[in-house]
Amino acid sequence: MDMLTRAILPFVQRRLPGANLVVINRPAAGGQQAFEGIAQAVPDGFTIGAAQAPNSITLPIERQVRYRVRDFTFLGNVLEDPCGLWVRANSPFRGVADLVAAARARPGQIAIGTAGIGSDDHLLQLSLQEATGTEYLHVPFNGTPPIITNLLSGSIDVGSFNMSEGLGMMRDGTIRALAQGGPERWAATGAIPTFREQGFAVLGGSTRGLVAPPNLPSEISEPLRAAIAGANADPEWIAEAERLNLPRRAMSAADQERLFLEEDARLRALWARKPWRD
Repeated sequence: MDMLTRAILPFVQRRLPGANLVVINRPAAGGQQAFEGIAQAVPDGFTIGAAQAPNSITLPIERQVRYRVRDFTFLGNVLEDPCGLWVRANSPFRGVADLVAAARARPGQIAIGTAGIGSDDHLLQLSLQEATGTEYLHVPFNGTPPIITNLLSGSIDVGSFNMSEGLGMMRDGTIRALAQGGPERWAATGAIPTFREQGFAVLGGSTRGLVAPPNLPSEISEPLRAAIAGANADPEWIAEAERLNLPRRAMSAADQERLFLEEDARLRALWARKPWRD
C-alpha cells in the first residue's frame, strides 16, 4: 500500500494544480487505523487514502471497527495483485492437483503460511478448501517476509502471498508458483497458470486504490477522480509501474465501488458459512 501511494501520487499531483500530496503511514491493526483515519476525516479534500480489498472488508466482518466500507467516497482503483501459492524449488508439488491430492491423503497436515487471518492470502487458502473439499494447516504470520523465511527453511510446505512479492525469487529459481489467483495471467508471471486454467474455481488477490472520507462533495471528488483516471492512463506511470513490478488494474470510481461492495457480500456469505476466526 505504501508503494502504491508513493508511486502513483506524483502522477496524480501533476493533474491537481497547486496540490502538494504527502504520504502519512498509519501501520498496525491490519490497516484498521488507516481505514478509520480516512473514514473519520473531515470531507474537505485534504485527506484521501489507500484502501485495499479484501483487508478493508474483512476487518468490519470479523471485529468492531469505526468505519463502513460502503460509506467511503471511491476515487478509482490502481492495482490488482493476484495471490499465488508458492513452494520451494525442490517441492514435489508441481501444480495445484498435486497439492490437493496430498491434502486429501493427509487432511489438515499440509501447512500453508499466510500474512494473517482474514488476509487475501488466507482467503485464497479458504477458497481452495471450499472448491476442493480439502483442509490445510493454516499458519498465520505477521506479513510476507516470515512466510518466505519459513517456506525456505522447510517449516511450512506452501506459502500464500502475492505474485509481485514472489517475482524476484521466482526469477532466480529459489521458489516456484503452483498457480496465480487472478482471472487471467499477469504478464510478468505469464508462465504461471491460473487456478481456473488448472480446473479449480479459485480466485484471490489484493485490489488497491484510492478513496476519500464519506460525503465528500462532488466539486471536490470529481477533480480527484479525473486526476486519478488521468494518472492511470499516463504512459510514464505505466512504464514506472512495470519497472516496479506493480500489476496495474485501472478502474473508475464507480467500478471500484461495485467491486468493493460485491466482495463485501461474497465475504460476508463466506463468513456465515464458516468464520475464519473460529
